[in-house]
Amino acid sequence: MNVISKDGTAIAFERSGQGPALILVDGALCSRAFGPMAKLAPQLEPRFTVYRYDRRGRGESGDTAPYSKQREVEDLEALIKEAGGSSYVLGLSSGGALALEAAAAGLPIKKVVAYEPPYVGSGGADFEGELKKRLAGGDRGGALKYFMRDMVAVPAPFVVLMRLMFWTWRKLKAVAHTLPYDAAVMSGFEVPTARLASIRIPTLAMAGSKTTDRLKKAARAVADAVPGARHRELAGQTHMVNPAVLAPAVAEFFTS
Repeated sequence: MNVISKDGTAIAFERSGQGPALILVDGALCSRAFGPMAKLAPQLEPRFTVYRYDRRGRGESGDTAPYSKQREVEDLEALIKEAGGSSYVLGLSSGGALALEAAAAGLPIKKVVAYEPPYVGSGGADFEGELKKRLAGGDRGGALKYFMRDMVAVPAPFVVLMRLMFWTWRKLKAVAHTLPYDAAVMSGFEVPTARLASIRIPTLAMAGSKTTDRLKKAARAVADAVPGARHRELAGQTHMVNPAVLAPAVAEFFTS
């Protein structure tokens, strides 16, 4: 199924489960066909009507140029309208930052959860510009390596292993052009304190107890910036959160 965003872009989605609407927002490189949401959705379906979608430029969704963060917020707005006019929203990683941006924009979101939005600072690096430079030269693999090594600090041996997993590497390269989109959503990777202060809906910022200190600090900073927001740490979890652990925490917050 598709919804049409404000700029005419078709956004592909699927719906499952029963109950109030809940939209899941992926992080970098992920889509309905690749990433954590396929395993997370079944954990939530008994209590929610779950909407999974391909962010623009990924999977079966369109990718109208030029890109802007506002267009991604409008994509969520179209999905919320399709879901009946209001929805809960859960975002993982940079998808969490996008979910918070949508809440700050005043979309009809009931409650929002952001799991480990990576506001970890850029150290002065122009992540978006560096990604665009590599992609402009046709070096999708180089953009992926830059994202993994320089932006999210994946150990070099793991990056080599990923490149040897040809099927996975090929799928990642296919959506590498969307990496600057996530960099734009992250707005320099600094907590947008003033923007978050405008959120007026119940908000939960979460991180795993075994994740990096930078991501823990980011989640706490988000909770501090949003008026009345809650913070929760999930025991034993990292950035690659276990859906069976995340789902109950999310459901508890949304239904409380």
